[in-house]
Amino acid sequence: MIKNKISPGIYLYPMPIVIIGANVKGKANFMTIAWCSIVEHKPPMISISASKTHYTNIGINKNQTFSVNIPSEDMVELTDYIGLKSGRDIDKSSLFNIFYGELQTAPMIEETPINLECKLVKTIDMNKGHDLFIGEIVQAYANEEYLTNGIPDIKKFFPLVFSINDNNYWKVGEHIGRAWSVGKKYNSK
Repeated sequence: MIKNKISPGIYLYPMPIVIIGANVKGKANFMTIAWCSIVEHKPPMISISASKTHYTNIGINKNQTFSVNIPSEDMVELTDYIGLKSGRDIDKSSLFNIFYGELQTAPMIEETPINLECKLVKTIDMNKGHDLFIGEIVQAYANEEYLTNGIPDIKKFFPLVFSINDNNYWKVGEHIGRAWSVGKKYNSK
């Protein structure tokens, strides 16, 4: 087998697509990003990386809160639109039914299957034009129809995923094995 040397890049596939919410200048605003990752289990923490030019960053920095809204595949056009337009130019608060949780300053989207309400814990200046925001998930919300035994069920809400190097959205595929279990069958010989 020959391994080709390719240029260093961001080849992590797939990336989750999320819609970040923050109040900016007294109004709910949203941006679509794929630069999102879980960073801690207890307490639950999440990171998002956003260009310093994003309008939503103003609200995250001012209120020290943000939301992570997980759209389903049937929201692909609206989710992409949110990423194409800036809150500086259009009122994105009119695109959704919005609710607020415990923090009262992180707008969340009723139409998305899952919402994570986050308190900003740390901001890291990446010195290359991005801010890395780390937030503690203080509360999570989900529509009843997307739950199985009280937890979100990926087979029910069909999250969007993204491949960055070719700029495409994808659906999640089929189940292939149970984590911390399927590997027990492996025989290294």
